[in-house]
Amino acid sequence: MRYRRSQIKGGRYFFTLATHNRRRFLCIPDNVNLLRQAFRYTMQRHPMKINAFVLLPDHLHSIWTLPENDADYSMRWGLIKSYFSRHCQNRYEDVISKSRQSKQERAFWQRRFWEHTIRDDKDFTKHVEYIHYNPVKHGLVKSPKDWKYSSFHNYVQAGLYNILWGSSGEVSFDLDVGYE
Repeated sequence: MRYRRSQIKGGRYFFTLATHNRRRFLCIPDNVNLLRQAFRYTMQRHPMKINAFVLLPDHLHSIWTLPENDADYSMRWGLIKSYFSRHCQNRYEDVISKSRQSKQERAFWQRRFWEHTIRDDKDFTKHVEYIHYNPVKHGLVKSPKDWKYSSFHNYVQAGLYNILWGSSGEVSFDLDVGYE
């Protein structure tokens, strides 16, 4: 059976992308910069709007809005993943070439990613909050304001959040929001 992804031109989508075997390397400063470069490279060739984003050690969540005539988020993720992998592998080529690991053991990313089509403004808000609360959920910080790899700070700066949002207790989400 083949999985069919939702393809709505100009749609908004929530994504979860995880590292291979949930290895915890994404928040290493060099890798953060490399991932930023991968996004810039992809967005220059295939524009999209990143509405919300969080980077954690072993996965990331993001919401994108695609151009009105475009629904190809899979191609964009493929470019981001391959750019990151190619440049990260080049950086560690001496270590990789000395090892006897299989290609799969050297993989940086899980093969697939999770996608959810944002249905309406309420669904959008729930997923943005899920993204911003995710570092707290995983025990990395006590408050979203303390996690630097998040669009939470942009939302605070735009006046959409109080800086203390998510600090005073657990934020709960419906079962249909998010994916780990």
